[in-house]
This record gives sequence, C-alpha cells and structure tokens, in this order.
Amino acid sequence: MYALQKRTADPVRNGTAAFRTPLLVAATICCAVIVASSAQPVAADDSADLAQQLSNPVASLISVPIKFDYNSNFGLGDEGISRTWTIQPVIPISLNEDWNLISRTIVPFQFNSNIPSGSGSINGVGDITQSLFFSPKAPTKNGLIWGAGPIFQIPTSSDVSSDTWGAGVTGLALKQKNGWTYGALASQLWDVSGDVEINSTYLQPFLSYTNANAWTYGLNTESSYNGVTGEWSVPINATVAKLVTVGEQPISLLGGVRYWAKSPDNGPEGWGVRMQVTFLFPK
Repeated sequence: MYALQKRTADPVRNGTAAFRTPLLVAATICCAVIVASSAQPVAADDSADLAQQLSNPVASLISVPIKFDYNSNFGLGDEGISRTWTIQPVIPISLNEDWNLISRTIVPFQFNSNIPSGSGSINGVGDITQSLFFSPKAPTKNGLIWGAGPIFQIPTSSDVSSDTWGAGVTGLALKQKNGWTYGALASQLWDVSGDVEINSTYLQPFLSYTNANAWTYGLNTESSYNGVTGEWSVPINATVAKLVTVGEQPISLLGGVRYWAKSPDNGPEGWGVRMQVTFLFPK
C-alpha cells in the first residue's frame, strides 16, 4: 500500500482533503451509530458465540468495523507517520438455501506525514478494496469453512490514491472448535489500467481464542508481497477484543499492538497500534 505513494503535497488540495476527510469519517461513524440503535437485541448467553462469529470473515453476520491504525518510522530518515481510519462493512447476501455471497468493502481514510520523506501532510481517501466471497452456508463434514471469489481495487483519485484499477482473486479457509478459530485469508491482485503496475500478494494467517465471557485474544499477520519490486511487508498483530452491549446493541471493542517484522526501505518500522469498534447486526 505504502509503495504506491507517488504524489507530492499540494497545499490547496491537501487543505481541502484534510478538512473533508475527517468530516467523512465523522459522518460514517454517526451513520453507523444511528443504524446500530435500531438493531435487534442479543441474549447474554449468545455473547460468546457472537464474539467468535467475528473471527469468521464469511459468517452470516452484518458487521460495520471502524478501525484506526497508527504506524511510524517511514522512510530512510524514519520521519514518516501514517494514521489510517478504515470503514469495513461486511454484508452477507443469501443466494439460495446452500450459498451466501459475502460483500467485504474496505474504505481507508489516510492521514500521512512525510510519506514520502519531506512531502509534508498528504491526506485523502485511499483506494477502495471490494471483495466478494461465495461461501457455503454450512461447513464441510470435517468442519471446514471456506469462501472464494473476485477482488477489486477501485481508485479514488485522491492524493493517496494509486489512480489504478485492479482485479484479482481472493479466498479463505478456517475451522472453529471449542472457542478456537484458525485459518488463513489470501488474495492476488493485478493492475487492470492506471498509473501504477500492481502485482500484489496478500497473506493473512490468523489464530484466535474466544472464552465464555466473550473475550477474544487474537494473533495474525497481514503480510503482503510486492511482485513488482520483490519486497515483503510483514506486520504481526496481537489483539484483545471484548463484546459488550450498549442498550440493546452488541458492539465489539478491540485494541492491539503491531510489530513490523519486515518492510520495504520506505515502509514503517518498529511498533504500531490498532484500535477498532465493530457494530454487529445479528439476524
């Protein structure tokens, strides 16, 4: 993601983006809160099960995560800082008695400082990622849950956009048993048209445990390989989440740390932070 940065700062354009982007984030959060207030209540006995469903990317559960990531030490001078708010609605669509279509949209709002080095503040809505998973409603006989389908990159023409359309394939497989969830999600994306050549492989093995009190402890890596430059980015994330209810609305609160085990020369280094609020809409 960070290797695609190509523009230098435009004071007028950045001033507008810096003002507009926080408003978009605030507006999205307000909409999520308003929608959340009309959701169906969740029984206390179902809290642990609902919390574990969040560990399944293709669960038949509408969710609206709002995520904040902080990363630093970009560039040769270690002066770059990235603050990213991400809205990631996940919507299951029933196709028939046996199959679901899971829509997973990732919309990042980026606030970058000195990425690349000496560029000042560059803010805007990053490229949108749209994934569609065709997934059986029931696990296989041995308990395997899986999904696969297309993935698309949609440019936003902002100062942090690659201005490049992309397309590829994505898939995942996992198992859940006795509170444990383990599996992997992967995707391969290529450029279709635009300014930047893309050959990007994404690998996300994950492991989590949810206890009877709806606490979830997670460990994953969101690794990516740039096939154009031959460089890896390997962040390791450790998180803790708790399912709570506000009124009758189930909400997952998550916090965690990230360590960059490997990154490109212009990428982040050291430690980062993740915080997330997820609104759940159980059927």
